[in-house]
Amino acid sequence: MPPTSDTEEAPMLPLPGAPSSSWARFRERFKAIFSGADPRVCITFWLFGLINNVLYVIILSAALDLVGPGVPKGVVLLADVIPSFGTKLIAPYFIHVVPYSTRIMIFVGLSAIGMLLVALTPDYTDGGSISTKLAGIVLASLSSGGGELSFLGLTHFYGHFSLASWGSGTGAAGLVGAGTYALATTSLGLSVKSTLLASACLPAVMLVSFFMILPQGPLRIAPLRAGYQAVGEGDGVDEERIGDDDRNAILNEREGLLGSSIHSADSGKLGWQNIKANLQRVKGLFFPFMLPLLLVYVAEYTINQGVSPTLLFPLKESPFSRFRAFYPAYNAIYQVGVFISRSSTPFFRIHNLYFPSILQVVNLVLLTLHALFDFIPSVYLVFMIIFWEGLLGGLVYVNTFAEIGDRVPPEDREFSLGATTVSDSGGICIAGFIGMAFEVWLCDWQVAHGRDYCQRT
Repeated sequence: MPPTSDTEEAPMLPLPGAPSSSWARFRERFKAIFSGADPRVCITFWLFGLINNVLYVIILSAALDLVGPGVPKGVVLLADVIPSFGTKLIAPYFIHVVPYSTRIMIFVGLSAIGMLLVALTPDYTDGGSISTKLAGIVLASLSSGGGELSFLGLTHFYGHFSLASWGSGTGAAGLVGAGTYALATTSLGLSVKSTLLASACLPAVMLVSFFMILPQGPLRIAPLRAGYQAVGEGDGVDEERIGDDDRNAILNEREGLLGSSIHSADSGKLGWQNIKANLQRVKGLFFPFMLPLLLVYVAEYTINQGVSPTLLFPLKESPFSRFRAFYPAYNAIYQVGVFISRSSTPFFRIHNLYFPSILQVVNLVLLTLHALFDFIPSVYLVFMIIFWEGLLGGLVYVNTFAEIGDRVPPEDREFSLGATTVSDSGGICIAGFIGMAFEVWLCDWQVAHGRDYCQRT
């Protein structure tokens, strides 16, 4: 009951059992937010997000070492993204017939083989084939793309904490991947080959997470749901282990879903009718979810790949001793912002996805204008903008999928989560092509106007 007098508004002593400090109140708030979260589910999906994305980051961190100075680094970016984009574009229409357990084993195999190809092929300085290394990157990219659409689809069966954990894990991948590669090859003195060989073991973590940590109950009951035969765990369901309450809830849900024009008893099978139904779903996903995610990725990766290499200041006005130190510093600051925002959904939600996407486009315009006209007075202001860029990108990513979980009907949700992932890879592909041209254009402009920092090391 709200207070009715001044004396009730400000009691002199804390109520019995009430938190006695701001830290205690924060702990209580934290416990309330995570009430009902299954630690096994959170750990599993955090590891899924981390491992599925960390190889992508390691490969980009090793780009110079993999192809040498004579090959544009954008080639590595495109080899690391285009196969993932193709997978996300096509696979949602047929991958539902493949059990999740089988998918996990395929993804782990592709990732491990890909990284072994990259690691064991001799360096370009020893006559090694760059095309073989790129083939390994392609395999790892196929695994990453299939993994992202599958793990996001899997969150449908495990609730919003699984999605929050996945987002946090993907955000951590940037910090862990770039930091681990730099630490291993510099501070620890490991060779590039040894570092990449060690990273080839990382996908095995996904096997352990799926088969040993993740509770399998939701996957056992999933085949009883109308339209969810796609999970594929199905023929040997141990119905005795399903409680009556769960069974009744599922059957009640089935009665509502059977009226859907999209779902039928054959929805777990391949067929032209199902493909047409899924294409119709994608039309409904494009403007509310896919387009803002595409926009934010085009903007931020154009900044990262095309603009930030030219955001250079005189060394005496910066904390660096070499010009080549600016770019990794920008990348590290960006990754911190991404990690924070991708971990934010339990505490903070946005519902208008276009607003931060437009702000990201504003960041692109602002930093491009600075690269041309040099009006931002301090590199520390650029640090703040890059951090803000990372926050915006991570916010749009996790809130896009959180909004799908809130706004898309349950019978369409698993497909929608997986299909929407095409937007981030599509945005990175577009930005990869734009960025290669942007960097050259901006650098040439700067040199023509008396700033040749981009040509120095």
